[in-house]
Amino acid sequence: MIDGQDRQRSGTARNAGFAGAVALGLLALSGCRTHDFPQHPADYREYAYVTNGGSGTVTVLDAVNVRLDREIAVGQNPSAVAASPTRNEVYVVNAGTAAGSGSVSVINAENNSVVATIQVHKLPVSIEVDARGELAYVANSGSNTISVVDLKNRREVATIGTGEEPVAARLSPDGKTLVVANRQGNSVTLVDAEQRRVRQVFEGCPGAADVVILPDSSKAFAACSTGHQLLALALAHAGGTPAQPGPAQPDRLEAVLDVAQAPLQLALKPDGGELFTMNSVSDSISEVVTSTDDVGGAYIMGDNPVRGLVSADNSMLYVGNQRSQEVTVYAIDDGKRAGSIHVGDGPSALAFSAGGQLLFVVDARSGDVAVVRTASRSLFTLLPAGRNPNAIVVKAFFQP
Repeated sequence: MIDGQDRQRSGTARNAGFAGAVALGLLALSGCRTHDFPQHPADYREYAYVTNGGSGTVTVLDAVNVRLDREIAVGQNPSAVAASPTRNEVYVVNAGTAAGSGSVSVINAENNSVVATIQVHKLPVSIEVDARGELAYVANSGSNTISVVDLKNRREVATIGTGEEPVAARLSPDGKTLVVANRQGNSVTLVDAEQRRVRQVFEGCPGAADVVILPDSSKAFAACSTGHQLLALALAHAGGTPAQPGPAQPDRLEAVLDVAQAPLQLALKPDGGELFTMNSVSDSISEVVTSTDDVGGAYIMGDNPVRGLVSADNSMLYVGNQRSQEVTVYAIDDGKRAGSIHVGDGPSALAFSAGGQLLFVVDARSGDVAVVRTASRSLFTLLPAGRNPNAIVVKAFFQP
């Protein structure tokens, strides 16, 4: 891990050059195209971290050389993972057992070792890190709480009550609102993140499973997975403009949107203009225009779509179909399928490399990670993972 403010500022400044370093890369592997495998500076590092729920480990993949780096022992039943935006650290949520408390393992990305373990509460299943890398929000599904974790001092600093079985917590980009999906509570809780108190609860979202928030922090959408609907929630904000202030606007339910059956996960375009629902039972996706809450048609993807990811240029949606060996590609501007990619068995989690040239696909049933070239939309290789891999994050940085 990085020690000292001066060193942190230096690392942050250098990390700002990621996109340029990736974009200017040259041919690295013989016979492969420049944009598939860029050449990086000698001090550039990039790793993909895969949580293996069945083996209590994290598989670390070297994304620069496209190979297995190592496997790290963490806590019991790791179920989620997030990377720090400011430190060279990765945080792994260990769900533990139904009877015991869970924890968060802190991995130093510079040497890929566990440097701390932070206790949270019963059955944690998700983690969200704020933009400054100072706080994490861990959803404890077994204790109906959110743990607020001080990442620098490695300790829980607050506990916030939610609805029954919180499974996803998302922080608005402005840092003011935490939106929590409560699966058993069939509800969505809005938390004032600065005051750490519940601000509003919206009922009527059966099996609330996932949340996305628009880049301007104006609106959130929640997927109701045991039904066929989304909630569109307008988030509280100051009224009027700085020049002409008006009354403050409260949180409100803006719309209930009908999509296809069992929307399990939401994929938001980076520009926030559209989102896509992974309709697991109806084997389809639905497209939603976020500004108007208009729902487009449902498009058949594959067998049990459970995870979607939109490319950085907002052009392509990649969909993992868990009861298959296929990732389906949807061309957003054209409004149609653009083919499929054969991967391992049970694709269920996705992550792009920092430059977007590679897509890593976690295959839950075959216990591996498919590496896909995004330019050609073709499989490059399969890399081994542990038992029951379930989540992935990519961390890129320059080695101090």
